[in-house]
Amino acid sequence: MNITGIICEYNPLHLGHQKQLDTIRSLHDTDCGIVCLMSGNFVQRGFPAIIDQSLRAKAAVLSGADLVLELPITAALSSAEGFAAEGVRILGSFCDELCFGAETADAEQLMNTAHALLSEAFPPALRAQLDTGMSFPAARAAALEAMGARNSDLLSSPNNILAVEYCKAILSQGCAMKPLPISRAGSYHETAADAENPSATAVRQLLLSGHDWKSYMPATAQDVFDGVPLHSLAAGERAILARLRTMTDAEFEALPYGSEGLWRKLMHASRSCDTLEQIATATKSKRYTRTRIDRMILCAFLGLTADDLAAPPPYSRVLAFNDRGRAILKKAREHGWFPNTGEKLNHPYQQIEDRADALYGLFSIDLPSPPTPNYRVSYLR
Repeated sequence: MNITGIICEYNPLHLGHQKQLDTIRSLHDTDCGIVCLMSGNFVQRGFPAIIDQSLRAKAAVLSGADLVLELPITAALSSAEGFAAEGVRILGSFCDELCFGAETADAEQLMNTAHALLSEAFPPALRAQLDTGMSFPAARAAALEAMGARNSDLLSSPNNILAVEYCKAILSQGCAMKPLPISRAGSYHETAADAENPSATAVRQLLLSGHDWKSYMPATAQDVFDGVPLHSLAAGERAILARLRTMTDAEFEALPYGSEGLWRKLMHASRSCDTLEQIATATKSKRYTRTRIDRMILCAFLGLTADDLAAPPPYSRVLAFNDRGRAILKKAREHGWFPNTGEKLNHPYQQIEDRADALYGLFSIDLPSPPTPNYRVSYLR
């Protein structure tokens, strides 16, 4: 059985995700297992997931996945590089290929760009561009162009950026997984829902505004998500502000993404601004993206330090699976990967998970849910 891995968020799962699952099945007929390594209750943009991880995992299995594992929260809140690296580390131990969407669905081009970024010539070329005051994305593209790399504009598209990070991780880890890029139609950040290729951003807006959202999701996901509690950053804003306003200087300094004095800018903004938007705006600089600031703020709220994000997590939680997924779990264990299926462990990483699970309910747009650790595992026939 060929096993295909997907690193995802499904925030929420929509028709575009269904197309990816269907495409994998069509390429391998029935002799294929699909493993989704999915962000949990907090996602890479630095926001809470709109719907609880267990429900998103259930929708994924009902829509064609066989096994859903949780991407550890320390990876889910990392940069694109860390997000991809941890995902490849986990899936690479038992998956044959990694499938991902990209604007440029050409594995050779993506791998060539990854090779260039990993070359010895790239760091000094990047530093030269950063020293001119460019933002990191612009400096990266300019450095590749200065090196004479082909397709240096490839990294101007958001899905391509993450696709190249997957390829970098495969190369740097010596991973045997083969990249399987498929074309990602539609705009990643489009706020108006496209009937055939909706963005997750657009579907989230429909959910939160109470407008029709079901036509942009597979029927299997519609049934799971209908009437469930929704979550947003705005709903938990005062909880985050309370944390930021009571943090010590040392706690700010220990945050991830705080290099070059960025932690100090966040600290001063947190002690003088009224809202999260004002804090983020006051902290942002030309060099650093807004997403980096948002992740930094969420890490502060969750009590995550730079050391926490740098430490490899010891396991991945199992969220949902079917009969084929059970067989894949067995193979994963044979290859030395032991997902946590819900037992209580005496490990510092589980304390991080417990804290995140307890705080997630504060982002409910209705009444906050109780602080109950999430150890639910769903078996779906």
